[in-house]
Amino acid sequence: MQLKGKTALVTGATSGIGQVTAIMLAGEGANVVVCGRREDRLQQTMASIASLGSSVLPIQMDVTREAECDAAVAKAVDTFGSIDILVNNAGVMLLGPIHEADTEDWRRMVDTNVMGVLYCTHAALRYMMPAKSGHIVNISSTAGRTVRAGAGIYNLTKWGVNAFSEALRQEVHAHNIRVTIVEPGIVATELRDHITHQQAKSAIEATANSITQLTSEDVARAILYATTQPSHVNVNEILIRPTEQAM
Repeated sequence: MQLKGKTALVTGATSGIGQVTAIMLAGEGANVVVCGRREDRLQQTMASIASLGSSVLPIQMDVTREAECDAAVAKAVDTFGSIDILVNNAGVMLLGPIHEADTEDWRRMVDTNVMGVLYCTHAALRYMMPAKSGHIVNISSTAGRTVRAGAGIYNLTKWGVNAFSEALRQEVHAHNIRVTIVEPGIVATELRDHITHQQAKSAIEATANSITQLTSEDVARAILYATTQPSHVNVNEILIRPTEQAM
């Protein structure tokens, strides 16, 4: 129960890494605010956490809408008295060559992967900075380190998350706020299901199915490790790949 008395807010908590992370944080005693767009999935996550005897607050929200991010963080603080951990997990990966792109895919990735992180972080800092305490975990990707043709805009968003995270760390460390980026490689989640470019989708599926992929539990354990360190320890970066993944 290393997080007893702490409050964690997790975005994209309706499936995959976000859902498992929320459950693991609750298992360590945290009050957990689970956020996502799909109400039915939120209820499933809430039920899993409630079965552990932990306090949980589900909030249906879209991270691309600043007002909803502000309201979610405020409701978390009103309900539990603080926000101690923010896990910016919500994201989309819409691969495809730049010249064949549906530019709406670009907007979705930038709005979710970048602006969603900015909005939620901005909202959380309003409470963390006066409290001189907090931990912000941003879920990036190996795509934030290694560029590949066909992933240009996804690369752009994840490199942006990495750069933002380090700038943020430098700004808030004097307020005793920790910042961690977690960069998973290929994970067996529904992230690839939403790719609209069929050739790109087939290619990444073939690559993923050729190796033993990470599970959501693997990545959630990395997040749990970072967030349960003593307050004077800031794990800045965790890069985690499947053993068989080359890049």
